[in-house]
Amino acid sequence: MAFDIEMIKSVYSKVVERVDAAREITGKPLTLAEKILYTHLWDGNPTKAFERGKDYVDFAPDRIACQDATAQMALLQFMQAGKKKVAVPTTVHCDHLIQAKVGADKDLQAALNNSNEVFNFLESVSNKYGIGFWKPGAGIIHQVVLENYAFPGGMMIGTDSHTVNAGGLGMVAIGVGGADAVDVMAGMPWELKFPKLIGVKLTGKLSGWTAPKDVILKVAGIVSAKGGTGAIVEYFGPGATAMSCTGKGTICNMGAEIGATTSTFGYDESMERYLRATDRNDVADAANEIKEYLTGDTEVYANPEQYFDQVIEINLSELGPLLNGPFTPDLSTEVGGSMTEKANANDWPLKVEWGLIGSCTNSSYEDLSRASSVAQQALDKSLKTKAEFGINPGSEQVRYTAERDGILEVFEKLDAKIFTNACGPCIGQWARYEDPKNAPKNSIVHSFNRNFAKRADGNPNTHAFVASPELTAAIAIAGRLDFNPITDSLINENGEEVMLDEPTGWELPPKGFEVDDNGYLAPQEDGSKVEVVVDPNSERLELLTPFEPIGNEINGAKLLIKAHGKCTTDHISMAGPWLRFRGHLDNISNNCLIGAVNAFNMKTNFVKSQLTGEYDAVPKTQRAYKAAGIRTIVVGDHNYGEGSSREHAAMEPRHLGVAAVLVKSFARIHETNLKKQGMLGLTFANEADYDLIQEDDTFNFLDLHEFAPGKPLTIEVIHTDGSKDTVIANHTYNQGQIDWYNEGSALNLIKKENVA
Repeated sequence: MAFDIEMIKSVYSKVVERVDAAREITGKPLTLAEKILYTHLWDGNPTKAFERGKDYVDFAPDRIACQDATAQMALLQFMQAGKKKVAVPTTVHCDHLIQAKVGADKDLQAALNNSNEVFNFLESVSNKYGIGFWKPGAGIIHQVVLENYAFPGGMMIGTDSHTVNAGGLGMVAIGVGGADAVDVMAGMPWELKFPKLIGVKLTGKLSGWTAPKDVILKVAGIVSAKGGTGAIVEYFGPGATAMSCTGKGTICNMGAEIGATTSTFGYDESMERYLRATDRNDVADAANEIKEYLTGDTEVYANPEQYFDQVIEINLSELGPLLNGPFTPDLSTEVGGSMTEKANANDWPLKVEWGLIGSCTNSSYEDLSRASSVAQQALDKSLKTKAEFGINPGSEQVRYTAERDGILEVFEKLDAKIFTNACGPCIGQWARYEDPKNAPKNSIVHSFNRNFAKRADGNPNTHAFVASPELTAAIAIAGRLDFNPITDSLINENGEEVMLDEPTGWELPPKGFEVDDNGYLAPQEDGSKVEVVVDPNSERLELLTPFEPIGNEINGAKLLIKAHGKCTTDHISMAGPWLRFRGHLDNISNNCLIGAVNAFNMKTNFVKSQLTGEYDAVPKTQRAYKAAGIRTIVVGDHNYGEGSSREHAAMEPRHLGVAAVLVKSFARIHETNLKKQGMLGLTFANEADYDLIQEDDTFNFLDLHEFAPGKPLTIEVIHTDGSKDTVIANHTYNQGQIDWYNEGSALNLIKKENVA
């Protein structure tokens, strides 16, 4: 039986009426995304048609999911909201704070020893406020959500950018910062600009070495790492319905890498099979009663150009396996194509040292079974693997079932390390090197989603390439980036020339899923007597102090850093070893912008102080400005804040005294996070003005006292030679978001309204 089945039935009871009303109001057939959006309006039944990419809309999500790294800050904020219990079903999943080093059992115990304080805090807060708690080792948040909570036609938000994975079960699932989650936990509406719609029509059928992962790798290569910003991607067509549910999840998961608000698929038989296989017959039965309302209208899919803002068509029968990377997830290379030439031209190491399989993107039973079929061939054909293997199962249910069916044993016979059911290397929790900064240049291949520099192992010289699990296995066996399993042969230990056969696997386990202990702890019915204790001397946890409003007079502000090129949330607030401080704002602020490249010297963590004229670390320089009472601004390039949903990337500069971030363009989640924390997130009206900004500049905001929706701000930039430039800065603040700014943060406004 499903969790929260009564909530799901309640949602379904309103779908028909609300979708019919939305069709009438808009005067047209609806996409699936529109159906879900219109059925989750905060005000109930639709009364107006919303303009895509323009109208801000209040929604009522059905549930929230938080992972342990971001849950700390989210729950620390919720504790200030003055509520006795969360308003919607909420879960916390302990998957980020487990480092991959030796193997599952020892690594899990090490995490329990090292992060026990944090796990106890999360468990006690969950008990107090009615939140479901998934223990360390239970699994990766998004795989656990797919197995237990996702349902067709639902809307959820999560404090992780890959919350979008649940689109594989027909949801609109969106990654947000913790402050957004706090709004919904506190029983308030969640605001989102009504998304644009990208339709991806899939024809043909996957076969051979091509996997669902190759679909999103192809899409990323087409639209780029920012091409989906502000849009929901909806997949449809015969190729979509022929794909497994977990394959759909993989595609939706990595939609975060094109900046998409989320991605989704219409309800079909593969979703029904998955629901029934994961003991949710009740959800499948309820969905079947309204199944035509849980997918896009027939007219939409027949004439997609009339209903989507952009349409992409991919023939799966013509799609081959792809490798994306290095250093960005949208640089796509066909296997058997130009990899050798590209690698030689760019000095990418062709030798592959590791093949890593797992992460929230590709750690299902189907993924492991297909990869193991390739690994089994290495055993059967006397092939010695040239690279090392690492495996992260997606959940304890997947791990237990895969072990029962002999899948994990195949990898173990190849000396693979079976890591804990957790994120591990995918989010930088991989103890690969003693000194990553000085580690050698090398290449790895993995089935993860992101491959930014230093992402997996902290080594800036690691060239990481993204592939499907089965291709990752094949390349790990061959040990070369340019290996093409379709055409290339290998020499085995007997000196014989052999080739790998096409991978095989199971959509679902033939004997069904099985698990001994799934790792779930239900909260107490009455948590009022639960005491949440935070040691004031802790280096891991710190109760929050509300931010003071920045105010409408910013004059004499100094430039902290002008970031050159890609500046992701990994650059602004690194993960890896810094994850230990995710619950302590002051301590983690010591990593603020240390990965950003200073445009004036092309170095990281080395900026000029206008107080001393000396160069030093970004956080140290900024703390000195704060101590002197001087406001600062950060200047950035395109798609600033790409990547993770971590709101620390907004909270750290806010805590240290940065007043504004002025960039060419923002990634969606980061822009919202800045707004939530009471900061100014601005974009150059003229992108060329980025080039005007000099190292010793001072900034005066001339008309901030007139801050209003749709009205650009004027900034006077004063250079050291006395000359001045005027920069016009656009913004997307509506009146409610301006109120957040005026109060100092969205949370301050929530507290004020609760008191009232």
